[in-house]
Amino acid sequence: MRTIQIKDITEAVADMCMKAGAELPGDVYARLQQAKEKETSPTAREILRQLLENADMAKKTRLPLCQDCGIAVLFVEVGDDVRIEGGNIREAVNAGVRKGYAEGYLRKSVCDPFTRANTGDNTPAVIHFDAVPGDKLRIVFLAKGGGCENMSRVTMLAPAQGWEGVKRFVINRVADAGANPCPPTIVGVGVGGAFDRAAELAEKALTRRLDDIHPNPDIAAKEKELETALNKLGVGPMGLGGETTVLGVKIAAEPCHLACLPLAVNIQCHSHRRKEVVL
Repeated sequence: MRTIQIKDITEAVADMCMKAGAELPGDVYARLQQAKEKETSPTAREILRQLLENADMAKKTRLPLCQDCGIAVLFVEVGDDVRIEGGNIREAVNAGVRKGYAEGYLRKSVCDPFTRANTGDNTPAVIHFDAVPGDKLRIVFLAKGGGCENMSRVTMLAPAQGWEGVKRFVINRVADAGANPCPPTIVGVGVGGAFDRAAELAEKALTRRLDDIHPNPDIAAKEKELETALNKLGVGPMGLGGETTVLGVKIAAEPCHLACLPLAVNIQCHSHRRKEVVL
């Protein structure tokens, strides 16, 4: 049994929030560079150049990559052989978000759904907990801006619609979203489980690196099929046309009820703020 102090969790989350807010992940930066080299549209190339320049400036100045610093979404995997000491883990994670958003000069965007009164500290965060084997605590942080969140959807397909129905829905969703989610985007697709689980799967799919290849060859092929189809839409960077509508597509799937086919599409903007820590 391994003991992890609550204060260490708070500090780790705060550090992730601040670093993610100013540092574009290396795999996302590399994919933007690759897209810029392949683009044939001068406008698209210039936009991609500016996105890369923005990432360079944010990293150098430690200022936020985007004015919308997002709602904090965290996936917390707690090992069976981990003991948390000193308080409540949910409170520790929220304390870390409060600290990180304050000290990192990140915009606080969380508000009451009815009064729209800002909570003032970007909490409560959206936290997904999971129990896993081992003696480690793994935390993955995502910042989700409003533009891309508003373009995400959950639906219940008929089982007979199958893969073609899934593919059609994803393509139509990205096409309808157009410039709103600040493309080029990363698209998380959740298939299976139940209504709520599909949405969680789609969001968790976004925690994978862009250069990660799904271990299931069939799903890996589906990801590539969708990526190719979406980049043929011509939406392009910032919706101004081009060959780069998405930087990648990630699918997470699990078994579902035989009468259902839950499907969720979670869209993330080009400013894919993602960070991970293992304690």
